[in-house]
Amino acid sequence: MHFKLIIAFVEDQKTDAVMDAARESGATGATVIHNARGEGLKQTKSFFGLSLETQRDVLIFLVEEHLSRHILETIGNVGEFDTAPGTGIAIQLDVEDAVGVTHQIEKLTSVVEEIR
Repeated sequence: MHFKLIIAFVEDQKTDAVMDAARESGATGATVIHNARGEGLKQTKSFFGLSLETQRDVLIFLVEEHLSRHILETIGNVGEFDTAPGTGIAIQLDVEDAVGVTHQIEKLTSVVEEIR
């Protein structure tokens, strides 16, 4: 079984909705890193040295490769990434190898066989 890594940078108020949608689309879990920050095309505004940016969370999903594109598109739709600038992004990377995923493989084997 082969895996993909999906990394999503999400507005913190959308984290729960994105995680729920990813799970419904086939993700078996996620790691959340809270209070990330960054800049897009426009620099972040500040007021007396305080940043006026929205908080972001980083969501990391290790997903089966046959499910990955659907999960990625679902994350983008629920997070409204293409609706307006600055709402978030998600990327997908190939995973060469992984350990500690035995339980995921057991759960996903029947799901992937149905897709093929």
